[in-house]
Amino acid sequence: QVQFVESGGGFVQPGGSLKLSCAASGFFFDGYAMSWYRQSPGKERELIATIRSGSKEYIESVQGRFSISRDDSEATVYLQMNSLKPEDTAVYYCNVPDPSAEGWDAYWGHGTQVTVSS
Repeated sequence: QVQFVESGGGFVQPGGSLKLSCAASGFFFDGYAMSWYRQSPGKERELIATIRSGSKEYIESVQGRFSISRDDSEATVYLQMNSLKPEDTAVYYCNVPDPSAEGWDAYWGHGTQVTVSS
């Protein structure tokens, strides 16, 4: 069964850094693009970064501050977050770029909480 386990979140002051990890299992990881999402209180979950074969994509608000990477040998996707801002506070999740198209809406992990505050 498809499973995602996110980790690495925590409490950090503005301007700080965190590196998130997402361990995937239950599918052929190498063959899929992977994405990071986040959900802030009262808001819908939003896609923030995607890594495809040969390319990386980011939403404007994290461009230049966040970096997505992957280790196919470990079936793990990472999100390096630098210059963190209070508005980055959210629960962070990983999944494929279009979970509905894959029928994977049921496979969201528990996420990892990131809190940016002074």
